[in-house]
Amino acid sequence: MRTKVTDRGLRRRAKTRTFLYMVGARPNFMKVAPVLAAMRRRAAGDRHVLVHTGQHYDRLMSQTFFEELDLPDPDYNLAVGAVPGRAQVGVTLRRLLPVVTKEEPTIIVVAGDVNSTLAGGLAAAQMRIPLAHIEAGLRSFDLSMEEEVNRIIVDHASSLLFIHSPEARENLIREGIDQGGIHFVGNTMIDTLIRVADQIDAEAILNRYGIATRYLLVTLHRPALVDGPLLGRVLKMLDTVAEDLEVVFPVHPRTARAVERTGAPTRRLRLMPPASVGDFLALQKHAAAVLTDSGGVQEETTFLGVPCFTLRDNTERPITLTQGTNHLLGLRPERILEIPRVIDSASPAPPPRPRGWDGRASQRIAAILDGGASR
Repeated sequence: MRTKVTDRGLRRRAKTRTFLYMVGARPNFMKVAPVLAAMRRRAAGDRHVLVHTGQHYDRLMSQTFFEELDLPDPDYNLAVGAVPGRAQVGVTLRRLLPVVTKEEPTIIVVAGDVNSTLAGGLAAAQMRIPLAHIEAGLRSFDLSMEEEVNRIIVDHASSLLFIHSPEARENLIREGIDQGGIHFVGNTMIDTLIRVADQIDAEAILNRYGIATRYLLVTLHRPALVDGPLLGRVLKMLDTVAEDLEVVFPVHPRTARAVERTGAPTRRLRLMPPASVGDFLALQKHAAAVLTDSGGVQEETTFLGVPCFTLRDNTERPITLTQGTNHLLGLRPERILEIPRVIDSASPAPPPRPRGWDGRASQRIAAILDGGASR
């Protein structure tokens, strides 16, 4: 059930409003950080409460992001940690509800589609608090993916739905969501990329990693690849590609455990711990191509103009296929062998960036949240 919210309603509820922002995993940090910064500037007289669920708790997947993105220390850390599967949502919600009860937020702001996002959406719905969803309306149309279920539930609980691509509006309207709550604002992930890119020395980063040749950057973490037999086949294909093209693979913690279990050959692969925001941006920007199963990386490579190969049967970001650099390989590891040929034949001129991916999305969101701008 959605709670009606209007710009006038936000202003009338209290002299000092409380905006509660939820983060928990790498994508959340990237999408929420610029919005929180914009709101703290625009609505300096209001309270801005940051809740970290602890969904990503490893320092390389969490604390470094706070440091690099200038996120303030969270007001609350729910420290959920390594709770398996859907149980993570329940634990997060149980620890979040007392925080929401205490803070009585004017509105809760969530981003993306991870378990922390769903927990924030459920808390808002249960306590009848308006909910704002950054990156609303994305659909893979694959209900076997937890992220797809999360997106749908959160969108239908939201009063303000911030979208960054045209098909997102169509998806929401098709599901019966009121157009009045849908706002095209652009992509806050790109706001973060632009800010970080201005601060990094990419050449120094590559030198630190000892990378001097053309390379394929790899990032894989979804259960469809990591939790079954496909991962071993992927590693074998990457080992073959590494005969001609260096393979650089920052490994997500759960992926690292799965790699060990496969016993597949990795001697020619450059496996490394998860990279910080700046390091990963430099690695993406200078890669010959990127192999991924991440939605965010599909967007980042589209912005950077780097060929991207997505090892999934579907994508909730079709704009990266039609207006970007993304190629959908399906769950077919053997197609990894096509990557060197495709990048050698690719046009040197990347396609133009999608509308609204301009570094100002967070400002547009802040204007709407603050009630100071029209749709």
